[in-house]
Amino acid sequence: MRILVLGATGYIGARLVTKLLADGHDVVAASRNPNRLRQFGWFADVSTVELDAMDIDSVRAGLSAAGPLDVVYYLVHAIGQKNFRRDDEVAAQNVARAARDHQVGRIVYLGGFVPHDGELSEHLESRSEVGRALDTDGGPELVWLRAAVVIGAGSTSFEMVRYMSDRLAVIPLPSWIDNPMDPISVRDAIHYLAAAAFETVPPGYYDIAGTETSSYSSLLFAYLRASRSPRIGVVLPGIDVRLAGFLSGLVVPIPSGLASDLVRSLDHPMTASENTIRDHVPDPPGGLLTIREAVRRSVDSPMPKPVDELADIHHLADTDPSWAGGDLMRVKRGVRNRVVKPVRSVVGAAVATTGLYKLWGIF
Repeated sequence: MRILVLGATGYIGARLVTKLLADGHDVVAASRNPNRLRQFGWFADVSTVELDAMDIDSVRAGLSAAGPLDVVYYLVHAIGQKNFRRDDEVAAQNVARAARDHQVGRIVYLGGFVPHDGELSEHLESRSEVGRALDTDGGPELVWLRAAVVIGAGSTSFEMVRYMSDRLAVIPLPSWIDNPMDPISVRDAIHYLAAAAFETVPPGYYDIAGTETSSYSSLLFAYLRASRSPRIGVVLPGIDVRLAGFLSGLVVPIPSGLASDLVRSLDHPMTASENTIRDHVPDPPGGLLTIREAVRRSVDSPMPKPVDELADIHHLADTDPSWAGGDLMRVKRGVRNRVVKPVRSVVGAAVATTGLYKLWGIF
């Protein structure tokens, strides 16, 4: 199929493009700044278009440049930015209307779980509004996949766990940190996303999750076991989720608005309400990953590589955010970027001009 990926430069989008190409699809990657796409290892294998979802004219022009499309993946969000809820809904409306006029067959959207009880956080309410906006009258059929925490090095949710665990010798445990949650490994999330392009998955919404119900605190301690980092947890039931969100933004290097918005979502149970996706999509080879195995693979990530060359999709890619990977990894990446790469460039130039191949072998 010919598939357009909106949000191709994001954590999920970059890995999904890799999977779609491996499956033989003709992929078009969209970005407000197409030059950003050049840093991805799959750049030479995709078509590219300039597209700003906030501008309806830009969306129409981008779809026109992309040509006939079978599927559009919608992986765009503005969480962490000012007025993100309004902007996300406008962007979704623009894409849905332009896709309808362009006669796109299907939109696949990845959002979050929508708890049925209680008042939703602004982040979760926004994800729900986007899903409704994409389901426009007379438009493409919509497959809406809903997930909680995605486990993988570079995932914002996982990096929050990493930094809170690494940087705090004593980990505060408010009551809401034990709210039930159904996380999913990034491998399994991409597996379901790729399958959702096909008609074997009927239009509708589907909760996607791993095999176990957990909690945010269980995920924290799963990370601590995998990283062999002993910590003490202290029960502090009176911490308000809004205060925790503010403080988290100060502790972790993740952009403060993004960190705060994500933490505030923890005040709600994040469990799957149904699992009918497994009626339409076979489990990946070897079955869905356990939380322990997904965390272990993420913790074992080596130095970042191009996203299409990762030995394991849970590993860190060189296009993931600069703050991802933990403090030690950030130091290693800094040394490589400031010292090793310039030295390699100098030596490479020397090799090219003098033929000192033995010197090049040192590096």
